[in-house]
Amino acid sequence: MDISELEGQASRLIVPRFAEAEAWWLGNWLVQKAMAGKLPIAIDIRTPDRTLFHVSLPGATPANDLWVRRKSNTAYLVQKASLIVRLQLEAKGQAMERHGTSPADYVASGGAVPIVVRGVGMVATATVSGLPDVDDHALVVEGIAALIDWAATQV
Repeated sequence: MDISELEGQASRLIVPRFAEAEAWWLGNWLVQKAMAGKLPIAIDIRTPDRTLFHVSLPGATPANDLWVRRKSNTAYLVQKASLIVRLQLEAKGQAMERHGTSPADYVASGGAVPIVVRGVGMVATATVSGLPDVDDHALVVEGIAALIDWAATQV
């Protein structure tokens, strides 16, 4: 997947609303999908000031918890998916640190996807860590797409 495809994907991942109920629904959807596939991942959904959902599934390590925080920080910093950030930096032959970030707090690795509310903008991130970063990203995108479908059925 290239940058333009990812940007097009992002333009379609717009939710009508996002609060605790939606975070819970999305987190549980991701857990069910991961458990069915026996995926050793950490899942994190957070706003800029608090964690709404977090779980480390069997096989995930404490390092995955650190990765989700760093990926999420990156998505917030640039207001786009962390996979897009990785690909943009690679295309320029640059690293995150060149832009004044600390590797302890930021990483250019896929898996953090902004949750964007129609008419509002980015309000949260959904992040997965434990798979290759492209797969982390794809799982979150699949979850957000399912959330959009679910939200359309809610009154």
